[in-house]
Amino acid sequence: MRAIWKGAVAFGLVNVPVKLYAATGERSVPLHQVHEADGGRIRYRKVCSIDGEEIPYDQIAKGYETDDGRMVVLTDEDFDDLPISTEREIAVEEFVPAEQVDPIMLGKTYYLEPERTAAKPYALLREALKTTERMAVVKVALRQRETMAVLRVRDDVICLQTLLWPDEIRAADFPILEADVQVRPQELQMASSLVESLAGDFDPSQYSDAYREALEALIEAKVTTGSTVSVRQPEREEEGGGEVVDLLSALQRSVERARERRTGTDDAPPAAQEKPAPRRSSRRKATADDDGAESEGEKASPPRKGRTAQTKPAKGAASTKGAAPKRAAKSSAKDDGADQPAKKTTRRRAS
Repeated sequence: MRAIWKGAVAFGLVNVPVKLYAATGERSVPLHQVHEADGGRIRYRKVCSIDGEEIPYDQIAKGYETDDGRMVVLTDEDFDDLPISTEREIAVEEFVPAEQVDPIMLGKTYYLEPERTAAKPYALLREALKTTERMAVVKVALRQRETMAVLRVRDDVICLQTLLWPDEIRAADFPILEADVQVRPQELQMASSLVESLAGDFDPSQYSDAYREALEALIEAKVTTGSTVSVRQPEREEEGGGEVVDLLSALQRSVERARERRTGTDDAPPAAQEKPAPRRSSRRKATADDDGAESEGEKASPPRKGRTAQTKPAKGAASTKGAAPKRAAKSSAKDDGADQPAKKTTRRRAS
């Protein structure tokens, strides 16, 4: 356990340094409000009722609404001026008989652990409470609020149990209880016999929370059979910083965005990204052909009108080597009137 408060019990001139621990803790199955369709958590935002804006935590104050609808806004500075006890002391006011403390006033229970140097005064206070069968009425400041409490003994530990203030106890105002109801002696005897037949010593360990156990079994059965919903939490920012995003989803989105920037679309085939490679290969092949021609003493010259025999073949026409010279010879045999169409045909093929 972790101590939630440190201070000292002061009775008379005796101080007992102690640590305060929560003695109880409610056990329940934590359930959240979710969207039935996909299991997403239902979130609540702090929104101003006037302007509809979401308000950050550092701009939220406390307020009191008057009977006529006006709002009294209280700041941290206002609370600092209030007479709230901040001393780490459990001040004993008086010792009272245990039976005089109405159980309806009892609240949350804490354990008091003594410091190493306070074992003897702690034991002295504990035995005094046991011997006299009394409780110590004390005042203590917990969570910036003064609280009335009692010190009582449970086994070998001193417990601090908070009390409600008298004006926090509601009166049982039921007029029907004031009616004169006649109970016959036979009925009272029968009821007393029933009580005696069910009499026994209280053992809380024989009782259990049947609803919680059944709910836990139901959840375990759904987990075992796979009746669960895989929830993908969206990327969002909340007060105090953003939430952690699923790593795999973040990497996948990064890859998709990088591919879009590189190709311009997600549907482009892989071959479209490799088009520049053949063009570079063709240029290298053309350069090799030119170098080979120069080595044989047939240096290529720039194309001129009518000289179609030395025109470099167009891309994709490598399989028809020798076709261009034959067409040029055939064209020379014709008259001059046919020379112009031959030139046009040669340009189209070269282009």
